Amino acid sequence: METDYNMLGRQLDALAGSDSDRLALAANFVALLHAELPDINWLGIYVRRGDELVLGPFQGLPACVRIPFGQGVCGTAAARNETLRVSDVHAFDGHIACDPASNSELVVPLVVRGEIVGVLDIDSPSKNRFTADDQAGVEALVRQFGAAIERSDEPPTGFI
Repeated sequence: METDYNMLGRQLDALAGSDSDRLALAANFVALLHAELPDINWLGIYVRRGDELVLGPFQGLPACVRIPFGQGVCGTAAARNETLRVSDVHAFDGHIACDPASNSELVVPLVVRGEIVGVLDIDSPSKNRFTADDQAGVEALVRQFGAAIERSDEPPTGFI
């Protein structure tokens, strides 16, 4: 089943237009993606706090609370400021196993005003779950989400 990322973008626009609270927007963004992306067992945002990532809004089982920059898939994506699409997390050197059911992962850095403020982490119980089209679609949604955060009425410091 192919995901309609354009439709998800329109839904995200509607959510972003309903309120400017960053936490509420982040929670709804995560819920929207979790509801619409098939074959996902965990999806959430890790928020940057200094040189580590701290658990933010998510859908799924309880997760790792803190991930240092440069460690695991999330910390590596944040340190490199690049998306990581991992077809088999068990083959990723230094993978942090928060949920043993996860077998593949897509992590996209969240950049606001030129700064990494967190990452979107998506896990699947299936190996090779994420395609290049999924990566491009999710990256576009994360950019759209970042732009909505930039437009919020809240002070520019911090994210959530």
